[in-house]
Amino acid sequence: MDKTIEILDLLCENSRLTEKQIATITGLSEEEVKNTIKSLEDKKVLLKYTALVDWEKTDREVITALIDVRVAPQQGHGFNAIAERICQFEEVKSVSLISGTYDLSVEVEGKTMKEIAFFVAERLAPIDGVLSTTTHFILKRYKKDGVFYEEGQDDKRLVITP
Repeated sequence: MDKTIEILDLLCENSRLTEKQIATITGLSEEEVKNTIKSLEDKKVLLKYTALVDWEKTDREVITALIDVRVAPQQGHGFNAIAERICQFEEVKSVSLISGTYDLSVEVEGKTMKEIAFFVAERLAPIDGVLSTTTHFILKRYKKDGVFYEEGQDDKRLVITP
């Protein structure tokens, strides 16, 4: 396996691994790991180190919504100009170009459903080129990034062997 991909996989699984730990796992020197990570950061391949938090178990009130957005592509820019504009809003956590009935999928966080509804009505929908939106509120998370939210849940998928 390509050592760069192996380092990225390890950091995706646990971004708290030290360079020494990664070196031990991959068989590279600490210096090679350090240089590879620095190069990946410089090239904007490795964008951020993060934690996955179950906000339901904290005092912080967070509502997440997935908003499907239909847009009219702009001459010479396609969907990029509108997507980049949507990315500028603080409430927006992610924007993706998708296939299907809608063009963009926008993940938004707010304190209440009403706050998100006002964001859609007053800030997102009025953007020139936005044709329609459909909002889906996340009521409960079961699994994200391969991690189960409920304690005691095991991955019961069948193992596929060659």
